[in-house]
Amino acid sequence: MTIRFSQKRILMALLLLATMVHGATAGEFRVKDYRLASCPDSPNCVCTLGDSEEHAIAPYRYRKTVDEAKSLLKQVFSERNRTKLVQEEAAYLHYEVRSLLFRFIDDVEILFDDASKTIHFRSASRVGYSDFGVNRRRMEEVRSLLEDKL
Repeated sequence: MTIRFSQKRILMALLLLATMVHGATAGEFRVKDYRLASCPDSPNCVCTLGDSEEHAIAPYRYRKTVDEAKSLLKQVFSERNRTKLVQEEAAYLHYEVRSLLFRFIDDVEILFDDASKTIHFRSASRVGYSDFGVNRRRMEEVRSLLEDKL
């Protein structure tokens, strides 16, 4: 049996959709009492303030003012493809990042704690179960771009 290219794409999309068992609700992406939401049980999320080792990731640290740190972070995210700032508050940023192939949205939330000079964040897929490590790699890449600048 020969499968043509378009059939392969459809099969791939169906397989990918079959793995989508968890979808985030809009309420999951908001700061509550200056604390980011915990990650779901699925492995498609990382968070500096989470309770799970599987989802844990180290926060960013800064020495500059919070405004300078925020400006640097905004610059780094503005240079990333398919990334859009959707909400900004004094100590909070929320980005949407679209995947290239299927246009799925990941949410990146950033919370600045000026008292401890810490940048906490949560990066999570809205749909699906596994992200194949995309959210963790994204946030570690941002960390490497910010090194020695914060």
